[in-house]
Amino acid sequence: MSNTKTAVTESLEKLLATSYTTYLKTHNYHWNVTGPMFTTLHTLFETQYTELALAVDEVAERIRSLGAFAPASYTDFMKLSEVKEETGRPNAKEMIQRLVEDQETIVRVAKDVIEAAEGAKDQATADLATRRLDVHEKNAWMLRSHLE
Repeated sequence: MSNTKTAVTESLEKLLATSYTTYLKTHNYHWNVTGPMFTTLHTLFETQYTELALAVDEVAERIRSLGAFAPASYTDFMKLSEVKEETGRPNAKEMIQRLVEDQETIVRVAKDVIEAAEGAKDQATADLATRRLDVHEKNAWMLRSHLE
């Protein structure tokens, strides 16, 4: 595998792990949110984790299409993810703030994928990462609006 292809697959692995960890955290918050914003946040979190579930499949399949194997264990994801898993029970406002930070982290990771893909002249991967960037910028905005 060439160095540029390796850079692309490594950046995709990080995007996959970061997205999966955010999926798991968002699902956790969906199950465990309480308080006056329960219904709104329960629904918003479900929308976002459902979208993430589809996204991780697309990212993993892109890794496979480039000839690499997709990481697929919690151990792998913990090593690669830029987002840390949730182990506590934050209140609703803390959940929102943490997910804003996580969405912004995915935006940064997606930009790294775009940079690697453009360096490798890999338009398909750059397109995938650009679409992810758009989704996560919008998710961060929607979450932030609950903090105003």
